Formats: sequence, C-alpha cells, structure tokens
Amino acid sequence: MSPVLKISLIIVCIMTCYYTLRKIRKSQMQIEDSLFWILISIVLVIISIFPQIADFMAKFLGIGATVNFVFLAMIFILLIKVFMLSLKVSQLEERIKNLVQRIAIKEYEKEEILKELQQKEKETVHS
Repeated sequence: MSPVLKISLIIVCIMTCYYTLRKIRKSQMQIEDSLFWILISIVLVIISIFPQIADFMAKFLGIGATVNFVFLAMIFILLIKVFMLSLKVSQLEERIKNLVQRIAIKEYEKEEILKELQQKEKETVHS
C-alpha cells in the first residue's frame, strides 16, 4: 500500500470519527448506531497502518489478492449492517402500527363518551 493511500485512508477515517462524534454531541445520532462507524474507521486505520493483517487474512482464507479480501470483508460487514437495520425498521413499523391502533381506539372511546354525555344532557334538558 502506497504511503499516500495510507495517509489518505487514515485522514478519511479520522474525519469520519470526528463527524460521527459531532453528530452524537448534537443529538442527531444515537451512540449505538455510531459505534458501528467508529469501529469500522478504527479497523480501517489499523489495516492501513499494518497492511500485513489484511495480507495474512487473505492468504489464510485463500483469497488471491489482499484488495479482494478487503472488499469482500467490507461488503460482508455492510450486508450485516443492512440486515440489522432492516430488523430495526421492521420493529419500528410494528411499534408505529400498534401506536396508531391504540390512538384510534382511544379516540373512538372518547367520541363514544362524548355522545353518551350529549344524550344524557339532552335527556336532562327535556325532563
């Protein structure tokens, strides 16, 4: 790996960490979600400083080129992240559906109570 590429990767990773931490401070991102991006940045910094790790892993897994291992690993990690986000979205959709149903039931009950009160009021006025 060329020194320019190493330095570029380290700078981009540091900027990503800084940006993520800034979003946390501004309450625009949850800590749990930001940990993923910070860990990815740290792993990329380690790989850029010690490219032998990626070389070893590529040889260990029988992958011809180190670059292919890095791409394969990142694609795999991002697929896991997408799957986890899909689970989270499904859970949130279910919660939203339940909340909407509860609100609808409460409003229906409120309308029924108001109708009953209006009928009782009419009965008392006519009596």
